[in-house]
Amino acid sequence: METADVVIVGAGPSGSTAAYYLAQAGLSVILLEKTSFPREKVCGDGLTPRAVRSLVRMGIETDAADGWIHNRGLRIYGGGMRLQLPWPELAEYPDYGLVRTRLDFDETLARHAAKAGARLLEKTTVTAPIVDERTARITGVAAKRDGGRVEYRAPLVLACDGNSTRLSIAMGLRRREDRPMGVAYRRYYESPRTDDDWLESWLELWDGEKLLPGYGWVFGVGDGTSNVGVGILNASASFKNVDYRDLLRRWADAMPEEWQFRERYATGPIRGAALPMGLNRTPLYTRGLLLVGDAGGLVNPFNGEGIAYAMESAEIAADLVVQALARPTAGARERVLETYPGLLRQKYGGYYTLGRVFVQMISNPTFMKVATRHGLPHPTLMRFTLKLLANLTDPRGGDAADRVINAMTKLAPAA
Repeated sequence: METADVVIVGAGPSGSTAAYYLAQAGLSVILLEKTSFPREKVCGDGLTPRAVRSLVRMGIETDAADGWIHNRGLRIYGGGMRLQLPWPELAEYPDYGLVRTRLDFDETLARHAAKAGARLLEKTTVTAPIVDERTARITGVAAKRDGGRVEYRAPLVLACDGNSTRLSIAMGLRRREDRPMGVAYRRYYESPRTDDDWLESWLELWDGEKLLPGYGWVFGVGDGTSNVGVGILNASASFKNVDYRDLLRRWADAMPEEWQFRERYATGPIRGAALPMGLNRTPLYTRGLLLVGDAGGLVNPFNGEGIAYAMESAEIAADLVVQALARPTAGARERVLETYPGLLRQKYGGYYTLGRVFVQMISNPTFMKVATRHGLPHPTLMRFTLKLLANLTDPRGGDAADRVINAMTKLAPAA
């Protein structure tokens, strides 16, 4: 048995970010990762300015010389049009995004947390929570490591184990069926478009004659390849009946030949993953367990972005844990921890409610056709839409678009 102030299950963006802030505050942290680095994760690999801000706050250098691909904004295809929208110039967020494969990105964050003082244990598979029979609180986790069983004990545990979040399920926490769920499939291709400095989104995703509620993307990775993928929402009646791998192949085959999105240029298999959206697992805190990032369903319903919200929720969780463990009594500690769900609802609840409405709207093919045909020709409207979809506004001041979006977010119920 090993002990710490906090045990974190999962060394993805949420787990490593939380471990970094907790270690910086002087707490002993055990960070458990079931695989070993470097390891792959299914993702578009694109980081919006919102995620860049979190990297900057952690002191992580993002120089191009170190393999970070900078991008200027979003290029949109739809309704027969092509539109380039630069990232907005804001006080709150930088005006550039990044691309970095999860193969490198996750390891960078995990090593950064270890450098700050967190104890990173790779090839450690958590098998079950350890629960105090008297209080029903989680007091650690059991795991397999080096062929044997080991226990990691702590007064608080963070579930940062992604969309499957087996730890949360083992604690009896279930997914909310009234929240949107998406799936994403991607593949890497050798391509001359590898150095593209714009993230590219295709708003119309066709399955034969059927327009699906989702989008396609092409992100240049800068290493000779491009990340090509599709994301679909469960708002579609055909959500469970789509062969997503075949859809990605057919969509890529329809691209210009010179882009090389063809089978012979693929560098690996098609991989897919679920996207849990809109705070889809509750409670976010219970009995010594905090859900962070994808484990709590913090993916943005507007655009499928998860990394920024994983890192932000990790920082919030870490700050609360530091404050809670400094309190002298169990009751005082619990009062601090119980504010965690409310803080996340306050920060994201109204915005995610708008996102759920958006999901319902784009699930209507007629709406999508009208929106792309009549919306894309209006740059001012599209700049507003970019700010809304990417959740990029200045909270105080800003321009008219910022004020409208902030007002909408505040007025929407944070359910």
